[in-house]
Amino acid sequence: MADELHIASVVVQCRPPRLAAVTRALSALPGAVVHATSAEGKAVVTLEAASGHDVTAAVARLQQLDGVLSASLVYQCADTLASMNEEMPDAETRVR
Repeated sequence: MADELHIASVVVQCRPPRLAAVTRALSALPGAVVHATSAEGKAVVTLEAASGHDVTAAVARLQQLDGVLSASLVYQCADTLASMNEEMPDAETRVR
């Protein structure tokens, strides 16, 4: 697919004492957003990339961060940029 966007959800497990440092490192990665963390050392992260290969490479980078025990891909979707940028009808329009 040309001009596509891949969005992936990843659960990262790290050593609890390293959570703050890992969260900062995750947030600094291009296309990565940390949405939630827990005191047990878990973080929910989304990744945006141009290809499936780029998502795989990003997950591999997550796994190499100091303090990370695992990074598990939970979900991945891909579509064209044109489809991703389509405006959705509002709720009233869809109900009719």
